[in-house]
Amino acid sequence: MAALLFSLSLSSPSPASSPAAVLLAPRPVAVASALAPSRKSYKKSLTRALDRYVNHLSGRLSVSVRDLSSGLSYTYHRGLRMATASIVKVDILVTLLLRAQRRHRGLTAGEKRLAARAIKVSDNAAASALWRAIGGASGLAAANRKLGLRDTAPGPGGAWGATTTSATDQVRLMTALTSAKSPLSAKNRRYVLRLMSDVTRAQSWGVSAAGRKGVALKNGWLPRPRDGGRWTVNSVGRVRSRGHTYLIAVISDRHRSMGVGVKAVETVAKLVTKALAKAS
Repeated sequence: MAALLFSLSLSSPSPASSPAAVLLAPRPVAVASALAPSRKSYKKSLTRALDRYVNHLSGRLSVSVRDLSSGLSYTYHRGLRMATASIVKVDILVTLLLRAQRRHRGLTAGEKRLAARAIKVSDNAAASALWRAIGGASGLAAANRKLGLRDTAPGPGGAWGATTTSATDQVRLMTALTSAKSPLSAKNRRYVLRLMSDVTRAQSWGVSAAGRKGVALKNGWLPRPRDGGRWTVNSVGRVRSRGHTYLIAVISDRHRSMGVGVKAVETVAKLVTKALAKAS
């Protein structure tokens, strides 16, 4: 099958444990007044609001969102690349499904058990078994070329969590789960979204803060020694709110605690979807 490149027209602005154990992230500064409803001005207004918020964070953050209902989209800090942590488990499963499709077969019972554990409870041993089944980094890279992911570099050896990615690539991956033009079959798209819609309650934070209906998500969190033990916290998925369906990815790192990262991800997810809803 020829490689499929998703053209999302995602615009990039100018550069400018348990979530219960939190140190609260900074509160947004004058966010509401910064959100203009005009289609022509919402990107500049949203970028200013995000700049003010992110400038008070200790870490880095990028967000990309696409409103399937209005066609509007937005990306903040397009150039940032960060470790995926456990959000890569969706990419690993999609790769497995593409391989199965090429061989005209469904997943085995064992593969389904591993997939459910990797996505629903974020089981690392299950993800490692699936990583080996897809051929590791080379298998993931081949699938990502087919999916049109341009910024995702698989982790070395068995270090799938060290895969690096961009927020725009994660929205491209979410598009592969929701578009009829996806190389994934409709049946397999529904299968992955069903698993993402049934994550364990303790892991239902993140982009779900933007809308509690139609939520399908995967989160990733990891203290990284290379960042002095500071936290990478990511969340990707599909959410619905007030008649809008959003594909959204928030990736972030260098937070002083997991709780700070979770708070930042949720605040930004709500902020960008609110702005797109007003602009539409």
